[in-house]
Amino acid sequence: MKTLFEKNKRIILCMTLTVIMTLFLSGCNGGKSNGTPSTPAVNARTESTLMGEGSTQFDFTVVDKEGNETPFEIHTDKETVGEALSELGLIDGEEGQYGLYVKTVNGITADYDKDGVYWAFYVNDEYASAGIDSTAIKEGDSYSLRIE
Repeated sequence: MKTLFEKNKRIILCMTLTVIMTLFLSGCNGGKSNGTPSTPAVNARTESTLMGEGSTQFDFTVVDKEGNETPFEIHTDKETVGEALSELGLIDGEEGQYGLYVKTVNGITADYDKDGVYWAFYVNDEYASAGIDSTAIKEGDSYSLRIE
């Protein structure tokens, strides 16, 4: 006489596999959205926007006050970062005692007198020791302006 397990072996095996697949797919979300749009993580890198023409290339990133990054690949024949970015219309500001005081970057204005924030200039993720308009473009270096 066959036992209950032997009689229903196929059904039990099918049910076990169904439970395992359900658990696996629910953990992976089954490749489907739960109705909530996914948003990229803050500071997530996206594909760079190519701008300009010239024999010198450098990476430039704009970081807004929410931490969103907008990367650019800049091509230019200008000597300084400030000249290249000004020519492309990516930065604007006022000439001051220490050079160009950048107030607008990629259409985003930061006014310290009004908002208490400013555009900080970084070279290779380190706070720059010179102004943007006096920093020579160096092959392999990356530059960024971040609202602080």
